[in-house]
Amino acid sequence: MKNKNKLLLLLALCAVQGASAQTTTNIYHKGWIDFNKNGKKDVFEDPQQPIEKRVADLLSQMTVEEKTCQMATLYGYKRVLKDEMPVPNWKNEVWKDGIANIDEELNSLTSYTDNAQSQYSFPYSKHAEAINTIQHWFVEQTRIGIPVDFTNEGIHGLNHDRATSLPAPIGIGSTWDKDLVRQAGQTVGREAKALGYTNVYAPILDPARDQRWGRVVECYGEDPFHIAELGKQMVLGIQEEGVAATLKHFAVYSVPKGGRDGNARTDPHVAPREMYQIYLYPFRRVIQEAHPLGVMSSYNDWDGVPITGSHYFLTELLREKFGFTGYVVSDSEAAEFLYSKHHVAEDYKEGVRQAVEAGLNVRTNFTMPQTYIMPVRELIAEGKLSMKTIDERVGDVLRVKFKLGLFDNPYVSDPKAADKIVHTAASTAMGLELNRESMVLLKNDNNLLPLDIKKMPRILVTGPLAEETNYAISRYGPSHNPVTTVLKGIQDYVGDRGSVVGAKGCDIIDATWPESEIIETPLTNQEQIEINNAVNRAKDVDVIVAVVGEDAKRVGESLSRTGLGLPGRQLKLIQALQATGKPVVMVMINGQPLTINWENRYVPAILEAWFPGPESGKVIAETLFGDYNPGGKLPITFPKTVGQIELNFPFKPASQASQPTSGPNGYGKTSVNGPLYPFGYGLSYTTFEYKNLVVTPDKANNQADINVSVDVTNTGKRKGDEVVQLYLKDKVSSVTTYEFDLRGFERVKLAPGETKTVKFTLHPDDLALLDKNMNWTVEPGAFEVMIGSSSEDIKLKKEFIIE
Repeated sequence: MKNKNKLLLLLALCAVQGASAQTTTNIYHKGWIDFNKNGKKDVFEDPQQPIEKRVADLLSQMTVEEKTCQMATLYGYKRVLKDEMPVPNWKNEVWKDGIANIDEELNSLTSYTDNAQSQYSFPYSKHAEAINTIQHWFVEQTRIGIPVDFTNEGIHGLNHDRATSLPAPIGIGSTWDKDLVRQAGQTVGREAKALGYTNVYAPILDPARDQRWGRVVECYGEDPFHIAELGKQMVLGIQEEGVAATLKHFAVYSVPKGGRDGNARTDPHVAPREMYQIYLYPFRRVIQEAHPLGVMSSYNDWDGVPITGSHYFLTELLREKFGFTGYVVSDSEAAEFLYSKHHVAEDYKEGVRQAVEAGLNVRTNFTMPQTYIMPVRELIAEGKLSMKTIDERVGDVLRVKFKLGLFDNPYVSDPKAADKIVHTAASTAMGLELNRESMVLLKNDNNLLPLDIKKMPRILVTGPLAEETNYAISRYGPSHNPVTTVLKGIQDYVGDRGSVVGAKGCDIIDATWPESEIIETPLTNQEQIEINNAVNRAKDVDVIVAVVGEDAKRVGESLSRTGLGLPGRQLKLIQALQATGKPVVMVMINGQPLTINWENRYVPAILEAWFPGPESGKVIAETLFGDYNPGGKLPITFPKTVGQIELNFPFKPASQASQPTSGPNGYGKTSVNGPLYPFGYGLSYTTFEYKNLVVTPDKANNQADINVSVDVTNTGKRKGDEVVQLYLKDKVSSVTTYEFDLRGFERVKLAPGETKTVKFTLHPDDLALLDKNMNWTVEPGAFEVMIGSSSEDIKLKKEFIIE
């Protein structure tokens, strides 16, 4: 009987192997995996073979069904996928032939727009095991066994349940700290790898040039050099951990007309030279210097051509000029928009054809993958897409999977280790330091800050953001981490050394906002009661901390604004508090520059905190009371009014100038001029002195490096950080260049009285301009090195000559 059972089992196994070649029998061998289950080591299964040979061999064995499945994303559980774990019906789904990637799988994403709770997101080891289970299904239960690339977001910490949090990207940009951003990237990559993710959608390299735009909070700032330097470090950090980094959003995405996004995805007003110098510059630099394995194509057009349907953008620029070798995913609906939004295709299928021909590798959208895969198959059958094109697109995806080692070890090798790797004490400390370094001191009259508990033991913490938490767990980052509010952080810090009371004062917005920005309405009885309550409490304190700004429902994706004042009744609250005569410290939690003109004139101290992470209350308290000396600098210009927009750094000569008051046409005053706070601005509790600027050589050829050094001294009584900024001015050029460009920065920590020599190297690329023929050229002539503490606070200058 036993022998009969053995025979039946053997026959059954042979039948499965022969009929479908989908079995787990003996596919795992020492040093290789028999993915296609044919009993021999094929070239693509041999780790010793060059990647290009492996890609070619695998492509030669794939069916059209298998190839087209490598051209689409399956959005994870609760977004598109209905099952947490593989079920028998998967054999009837389109992904029975594989899938390019699965996005945000079992990450328990939460935000005010999404909720995808899963039992498998935590503890971390449970998630790693769950990803392994899904990966086993694709390796063992599909004919050719191609592993899945598990993608996830990660712009301010990995988008996973209780992963390590970072401040919002605009806060990361405010640190100007390349080393710390590299560490942040390593943390994101390490946690992704431990949890089973193999590809992180980060960083965002879009220059945020319109302050009204809702996604300013998700960008590093407005300056292309600054963005490139920090973006490069983030990519290097992520990919050092064996995980792909995918850049967002290629290209010219961040200047929707009038700052409007949401339903508007068209018509960025950007001239060709500006596009290359500002909007493409960070992508070019990061691709060439950090070699990211992914790029996300954007859903806007440029000059009438949708990016995702543009062979020029996705192939000529990205691959042939910049040297990108990874794979391109579409931002959601970018392929669909060719038909539905841009109307450059007569139907959806034609839009799909244009996207594939342009260079799109993988369609990503919140619909089932077959909505893209089936049209691709039809286009192949109709002869409208060649197999050569399909093989190129699929080959790019497979190449990344080979580079990531997915064909050598497709699984998380030690799932249990995730519990010791994700969100450690060390990573929490790193996130905390990044949070501290993101704080920017905007104003500090008469050294009101840091606060002295002995002199001011009675404190009122008021304002609508004092007890808000949603900014700390906003979209595209970790969720479910406990948040310390600003009120709680100050209460914990003060302890029994003083008394801290709270009062809301007002809501973030009023009932008629945003219309109240253009048609003011009287305060309601309840609003007056709330403000009166805060004012009454202020009578019994020594200092007022007013926490104002925006929350995650007021700024972010598709949340652009028409005005940039404090929303709702917040200015009225500030004015009422200021009228008490008590000193007011304004703490801003916000995602974009705000036009706080009255506040800047009359409130004695202002701290910009942006969207900090979950430890926000602790970090803000440490900063207000002087345990931490703020050293962050603004990565974006603060305008005085939206009427000045565009107002940015860098800018063309005289394009942001004041009006003439004498000479020809020097009559009348009709506009408010200049920024409220310029690019690179930020104060400190100490003072710094700059000396001994040395530039060598003072004459060089156009391929030489120029070395710059300067001595910086902390001349105050507190330790502090200074961001030393190098700007470069091309004195005479064949085309109009920017007034001057940022071309170097270093954040240095200095003890009282300490001097450090800060060194920079200017490369030919830093001196290059786009000439009349649109070629990058270093022209002969005089250049001026300008060293300063902000773009408007230049301390030292020196010239050199390119011969």
